Amino acid sequence: MEKFITANIEEQAKTSALLSFRKVYGVDKKRNIARWLWGIFAAMLVILFLPWTQNIRAKGKVTTLRQEQRPQEMNTIIPGRIIKWYIKEGDYVSKGDTILQLGEVKMDYFDPELLNRTRQQIIAKEQSAESYLKKAATTEKQAGALAEGRGLKLQSLDNKIQQQQLKVSSDSADLVAIDNELFIYKRQIEAARLMLDSGVISLVDFEKRKVNFQTGLAKRTSAENKLLQSKQELINLRIEKNSAIQDYSEKISKTEGDKYSALSNAAATEAEVAKLRNLYANYDARNQLYYVLAPQDGQVIKAKKAGINEMLKEGEMIVEIVPTVIQYAVEMFVEPMDLPLISTGQKVRFVFDGFPAIVFSGWPSSSYGTFGGRVSAIETSVSTNGKFRVLVAEDPAERKWPQQLKMGSGANGISLLKNVSIYYEIWRNINGFPPEYYSPENNGGKKIE
Repeated sequence: MEKFITANIEEQAKTSALLSFRKVYGVDKKRNIARWLWGIFAAMLVILFLPWTQNIRAKGKVTTLRQEQRPQEMNTIIPGRIIKWYIKEGDYVSKGDTILQLGEVKMDYFDPELLNRTRQQIIAKEQSAESYLKKAATTEKQAGALAEGRGLKLQSLDNKIQQQQLKVSSDSADLVAIDNELFIYKRQIEAARLMLDSGVISLVDFEKRKVNFQTGLAKRTSAENKLLQSKQELINLRIEKNSAIQDYSEKISKTEGDKYSALSNAAATEAEVAKLRNLYANYDARNQLYYVLAPQDGQVIKAKKAGINEMLKEGEMIVEIVPTVIQYAVEMFVEPMDLPLISTGQKVRFVFDGFPAIVFSGWPSSSYGTFGGRVSAIETSVSTNGKFRVLVAEDPAERKWPQQLKMGSGANGISLLKNVSIYYEIWRNINGFPPEYYSPENNGGKKIE
């Protein structure tokens, strides 16, 4: 009975006008499950041999490649009080624009005529130094005149000494001549005494010869005195010469001492002039620092002072400036175990926060919304988070990074490594092996900027 009912229902299903009724029983229909399984298996087998780009993923944030393009604090160099603000937060300024005006707070700089009075001191000191130099020149002329007078005086004394030496020689010769005459007179007296004793001459002749001898003795004494006097005069002349040398030496030494004293005073005054000029330059530079100027083009943010007459300490931050001209880069932090796989010039793909993207990490060419970069620098010291910092610059060979990027926004980096097959990548991950060490191709020696 049950078989009859079943057969009857199947017959009715075949001849029924209702499609759903006919589809309920499909015992006699052919199945395609095996065909689908073999197709999926073949597709998976083909996929296993497709190329796959190994990569390292790391999070980072947008920064700049150069330090001067990063947000920077504007600090006051001198202490002061705020007199006037020329900008407000959020304003864009150009290089050289005035940010604010400061007023003086130190009593040493309150004088409004400080620069003029310092300049007057400099002029007075310069005149004083010039006077000292003129005095030194005058004393030098005096020393020259004294030296010339000494030469003339010594020349005169040398002439007198030479004359006196000739006179001494002459007196000495006269004494020798008189000694010769006296010797003759002495022989004549002795001969006359013999002749007187023999009666050859008279006593008168003997007395005459005796008188001649006495006269010769007197002449010899006079000549000897004259010679001694000449020698004494020669000694006096030499003493006078030494005295003249000493006298002129003392005068010249004193004059030279005055000259060097004047030069010393001139040098000391010039040192004071230099010090005053330095002080004047410092005052002038300080006056220019009362107006705080923007160091470069950028946007003013984070003002630390809010009102007028607020005090600023030396070196205190005033505002922060974000430069408008920026060469963006991304700083990534890489795990120490992945650091050997990163090298300068290596390609990196980025997904920036706020920019939609469809990412296939193994097929970077098929990804959408990613941007290319190249590793510019790798720090060799570990950061405080235990990772190594890597700077990645924009790849000039690919499309430019978005202009809407802002400093500090997030970026997900994908460092591209070696191309391998998918089956090898699956086998590597199952076994926990690291990616293949890969050195990027030489970029022709060009610097990545």
